[in-house]
Amino acid sequence: MRKEDNSDKNLAEEIPGIETVSAEDALKEAAIKEAKLENTIQKTGAQLANNDARVRISGDDTNEKVVNPFQLHVKGELTHWLVKRGAALLFSTYQAGKVIMIGPNKGKLTISERNFGRAMGLVPVEDGLLLGTEYAVWRFRNGLKPGYQYEGWDKIFLPQDAHVTGSVDTHDINVDKDGNIVAAITGYNCLAILDKTGNFSPIWKPPFISKIIGEDRCHLNGFCMEEGEVAYASVVAKSNTAGGWRDHRVDGGIIYDVRTNEVVCSGLSMPHSPRLHRGKLWLLEAGTGYFGYVDLEAKEFIRVAWCPGFVRGLRFIGGYALVGLSKPRHKTFQGLPLDQKLEEQQCEAECGVYIINISNGNIEHKLNITGSVEELYDVMVVEDTQCPLLVGLEGKEVRRFIKIGEDQCQ
Repeated sequence: MRKEDNSDKNLAEEIPGIETVSAEDALKEAAIKEAKLENTIQKTGAQLANNDARVRISGDDTNEKVVNPFQLHVKGELTHWLVKRGAALLFSTYQAGKVIMIGPNKGKLTISERNFGRAMGLVPVEDGLLLGTEYAVWRFRNGLKPGYQYEGWDKIFLPQDAHVTGSVDTHDINVDKDGNIVAAITGYNCLAILDKTGNFSPIWKPPFISKIIGEDRCHLNGFCMEEGEVAYASVVAKSNTAGGWRDHRVDGGIIYDVRTNEVVCSGLSMPHSPRLHRGKLWLLEAGTGYFGYVDLEAKEFIRVAWCPGFVRGLRFIGGYALVGLSKPRHKTFQGLPLDQKLEEQQCEAECGVYIINISNGNIEHKLNITGSVEELYDVMVVEDTQCPLLVGLEGKEVRRFIKIGEDQCQ
């Protein structure tokens, strides 16, 4: 049944909640798809390597000939897993300058591929998501009201505004209890609020950093929040000289409690993505490939699972962790303990997203990425969706989809 709503006439088709099928039918359809093929999706516009017309692709490059394509290989029962949880998976790749969103679509999958130069940190917010890029942090808002669909999409994330940071090497981003965007400004060795007093306003720097200066001295890359306040931050090394962190990548990594300046864990190899979940401080030790958590009393990193890649980008959904993997592509990644571990396991580094059961460390599902994309930065989950669309700045959707706000005409 349709409902006329002039305030949202461009984006409104009312349904009684999100369109649903029975869980049994949706999971059965997903299982059939998984058994039928490996789900290799090649980014050559709308062309699929498996010629599966059911997969719905939208992107900034869909009408262009792609010289260096990349492929998404959905392993195991990942589609089934996403359908069951009503969750979409996003990841950013600064190397390729893209953000990719994969929606379950009742087992058929939807893919949104968007171009953003040096795409980095991702974080969900109440009405959408934030994305850090080369010189700005973008805010996307869902243009649909709850229970509405448009052309089959149940969420349409529209780019609404951006805060220009300049080229400061922004890494992790988040939002505090007052609604301020907080960012790890790696190029200036600080955490900062993005407000209107400047491109960024520093709120914390490691105690060994002497001043706010445009030199990456310690590679402060990640942080997490607790009850809306910045809690913990990760740095690669205790260095107060430009580029000095590079000489201590093997075991110089530190996790700080930002509230007290206390070191809660040290001796780490390139720590990334600290996250609080279910009462534990989780993180990725990128230089070894391990996912684990910090025993805050013992100040020790407890390893839970090993992944064959430079791990970076961490989110949780229930009892599962989503971990991003990158290939060691350049010298920043070389000479790390990960090299020896890969040799011991007789395997090559992978690029993709692993889904890990945090109760036992089992890797239960995989999304492998091959071709031109070899590095990821962050991963994210959008819940309560089957068929989401991410709108970029280059495709036709940004010109076509218009969200009309409150009519204040007299």
